[in-house]
Amino acid sequence: MNKLLKVRELTSFGFVVILFLLVGMVNPGFLSGENLLLTLNASVVFTLLAAGTTFVIITGEIDVSIGAVMGLCSAISASMIRDGAPWPQAVAAAIFVGLLCGLVNGLGLIYLRIPSIIMTLGTSGVIRGLLYVYTNGKWVENVPYEFKALSQISFLGISLFYWSAIIIVAVGTLVMSRSKPGRYFAAVGDNITCATFIGIPVGGVKILSFVLSGLFTSLAALMFVSRIGFVTPMSGAGYELKAIAACVLGGVSLTGGVGSLVGASIGAIIMASVGRILVFLNSSADDNTITGVMLIAIIVIDSLLQQRTVEKARRERLTAKIQAIDPAKKRGGTDERTA
Repeated sequence: MNKLLKVRELTSFGFVVILFLLVGMVNPGFLSGENLLLTLNASVVFTLLAAGTTFVIITGEIDVSIGAVMGLCSAISASMIRDGAPWPQAVAAAIFVGLLCGLVNGLGLIYLRIPSIIMTLGTSGVIRGLLYVYTNGKWVENVPYEFKALSQISFLGISLFYWSAIIIVAVGTLVMSRSKPGRYFAAVGDNITCATFIGIPVGGVKILSFVLSGLFTSLAALMFVSRIGFVTPMSGAGYELKAIAACVLGGVSLTGGVGSLVGASIGAIIMASVGRILVFLNSSADDNTITGVMLIAIIVIDSLLQQRTVEKARRERLTAKIQAIDPAKKRGGTDERTA
């Protein structure tokens, strides 16, 4: 039971259950099967964004460019599909752009030694500018119905896109927990000095984390286009905050070294449900305001818990040293009396 209580993902899941039950007490309609499935399916974009961001955060870095990257990937894929390009070509173009943006962020961090928050903030502005140039400041509309219909395909009430996200998260979780290279991400974020000392390619791991973030962001962009059906020059704005909040709510530590894709996915459900919760509560509160408050609250709680853990470990080490010293003194005193 003690081990279960320490599982961060279980805590996040419990938070989701309690949150939904509280809202259900105010408005029972929120707990209807139809609404819960709609909430789950609506979280697919946040799920992929949060999963990609997890790779970066768990290495001890941050990526605030994913909102702009998603907007650019969405605009490129939507315009190509609208203009009659083959779907595989549009998908490949979006993925290429996502990978390229992630690679640029990673190279800037490692080789130019620019802090990740500054690097990704800068690239976010550049990418958002490119998006305006590419769309000429206009909406990308009239996406073919056949492409938008993909988001309506479902099995057991769960959309094809969310099933795909589940498979991606499951594979990513297995790689991160079962493979040696997959465990490098947490090792680098936990202690970069020790990771370097034992031969882990720290620079390569961090670059790979940003590339994976770009890949997951491009996949989220494709699903975003299919679900929404149009793209504006501001598409994706603010999504980086929601992705980071989803990671933190899912137990991913902003200091690095701790977290999982499963936890981030649970946090994504929370973030996707905020807007619907406000509707069912007839609240006029702003979605971003609630997100910001939740993010700050969880960060403070996480920081306090970490301080408590560090202090507990320090006390245990001190107690062990005292216990080791006392027997030595007793043996020393016995020897003097014997002499």
